[in-house]
Amino acid sequence: MNRPAPVEITYENLRFLITHNPTNATLSKFIEELQRFGVRTLVRVCDATYDRGPIESQGIQVLIVEDWLNLLKNKFREEPGCCVAVHCVAGLGRAPVLVALALIESGMRSEDAVHFIRQKRRGAFNSKQLLYLEKYRPKMRLRFKDANGHCCVQ
Repeated sequence: MNRPAPVEITYENLRFLITHNPTNATLSKFIEELQRFGVRTLVRVCDATYDRGPIESQGIQVLIVEDWLNLLKNKFREEPGCCVAVHCVAGLGRAPVLVALALIESGMRSEDAVHFIRQKRRGAFNSKQLLYLEKYRPKMRLRFKDANGHCCVQ
């Protein structure tokens, strides 16, 4: 399978790396990519096809997607500007949807979030995912103030 290269999505203080699912055979190159972008947290949105031990031994926390928005709220509050990687199988569906949800929760309109991600990740989103994002109603869970009272995401 020919998989797209990892792509970084940055909006205000939010940074994401959308990537594909590695295998044990491609794990060392995958870890190099994560390190190149300064990733300290990797969220998995599909079944594991690799041993997470080598990733965690490099100081990168590997999580499954259970509480995505709370994870991001805590992560970006504790480490503003950090990069959170997220992958699904090909990095074209579920992973971009999660990044889009984060952008929408930070105040971006859904159509703008889709366009913003597609500028860097061609082929992202299928029609069901687009409909879901269009109907999604944010609660602005990623708009918060930092320790100095400044809004971190606007």
